Amino acid sequence: MHLRIATDQPWDVAADVLAIPYVGDPTFDGTLGELDRRSGGELKDLAAFGELSGKRYGVALAAAGDLPHDRLVLVAAGEPASVDREVIHRLGATIERRLGGRTVGRLAVWIGDLGDRIDGGDAAVVELLVRGIVEGHYEPKSIYLDTVENAPPILDELIVVVPGGDATGLARAAERGRIIGEGANTARTLANRASNDVSPEVLADEARAIAERNGLWIDVIEPDRAVALGMGMFIAVGRGSDNPPRMIVMRSGKEGEKDALGRHLAIVGKGVCFDSGGISIKPSDRMEEMKMDKTGAATVIAAIETVARLAPGTPLLAVAPAVENMPGPHSTRPGDVVRALNGKMVDITNTDAEGRLILGDAMTYAEGLGATHLVDVATLTGAVSRALGHLVTGAFGTPQAWLDDVLAAGGRAGERYWQIPLIDDYVADMDSWYGDLQNSGSAEGSLVKSGLFLREFVTRPWVHLDIGGTGYFRKALPFAARGANGVTHATLVELALAGAR
Repeated sequence: MHLRIATDQPWDVAADVLAIPYVGDPTFDGTLGELDRRSGGELKDLAAFGELSGKRYGVALAAAGDLPHDRLVLVAAGEPASVDREVIHRLGATIERRLGGRTVGRLAVWIGDLGDRIDGGDAAVVELLVRGIVEGHYEPKSIYLDTVENAPPILDELIVVVPGGDATGLARAAERGRIIGEGANTARTLANRASNDVSPEVLADEARAIAERNGLWIDVIEPDRAVALGMGMFIAVGRGSDNPPRMIVMRSGKEGEKDALGRHLAIVGKGVCFDSGGISIKPSDRMEEMKMDKTGAATVIAAIETVARLAPGTPLLAVAPAVENMPGPHSTRPGDVVRALNGKMVDITNTDAEGRLILGDAMTYAEGLGATHLVDVATLTGAVSRALGHLVTGAFGTPQAWLDDVLAAGGRAGERYWQIPLIDDYVADMDSWYGDLQNSGSAEGSLVKSGLFLREFVTRPWVHLDIGGTGYFRKALPFAARGANGVTHATLVELALAGAR
């Protein structure tokens, strides 16, 4: 897809479709009024008919009249006071998805006054809209089907219309948005692929291919070596499957190198390629979704590639412990006690609380490689979904300053988080009869306890992002297909790029 910035008025830019975002109830003055006049009054007629309600992500198709376009697409940004980066990103995705099944080669998007509504102005809007359009094109059925009915169009050219704008600077912003969007789509594909397609070994092979094409260092730790290193929790989870585990370690920059902010940042992602629950087996209802339990690993693998494309050589570690959690003759049993890589003895009382086990050893290993700051991403709990739903990611961390840095990166990325407290009084609920702690305490406060367990395996500034509710959508939305959505990818990229030289 060719990207172009047009600094002319939208009626001077020829395209198959012109997309027109509007905020609140449309008022037909200024540029919007001129677009209405040149469309033969079509826009006012739609408003009078009730087609332009102002409800966020509502879309109307209109005839173009004398404009140099075949069709107009009007998309609502909703109430002015709540327009933010997330909304603008999703507007771009909504435009692309609404054109599904249509023949569109050239799409022009006029940004209107959106640049006045967020920090970063027109450049931020251009980046977010382009990123949204790239992500809006994503169709998970295309992974396995040659033809997908009503798929979003493959664009030959995307033109972002910013009258009087700085074409050079805006082109850089557009390209940044494209690359971040493509990275999110990489994460989505890895997450969406079926478990009979992506085993831990296959995920490691995919990571190797990404490393090779981006000049990244990679090390894949196989079971014998993991045992020798002392990764007792990691191995315990993978023992029940015929598909052996892999600890995937990728690095940009030199070993131990610090970035411009003095950090050796590590991003760690849960990579359970299928989660049956092990001996503590899950109910059959929706178990097919457990191929998505590798979404955290998919995200960090994609994020290090995105950072390498945008700022090659930026110091960054990505660690993705990849396993299958299956019942079998060699499976870990409830009541088994294992030694973690950091030496703690862990009483595994629930084999379905497996993500925290593999993440614990992965984070200890990342610290051993020199990580000074860590962020882990995981579809860790159902409790976070019950607490926050499918649109807000739960965030834990210590110290508060590091958590604030991560949340600020999320703000730049247009992603929503809510801080969950780490309540020390709950640690006693994870006391073990036989070891240092259990991997699962009572159900009360289980979301907080999941974070407290992970905290036992870090000694450096650390943040845990629980995407158990937000990592994938169970139904299509105006701005996204069903399935993995790439959440937290842009946050990790923004966080890493803050330290780029």
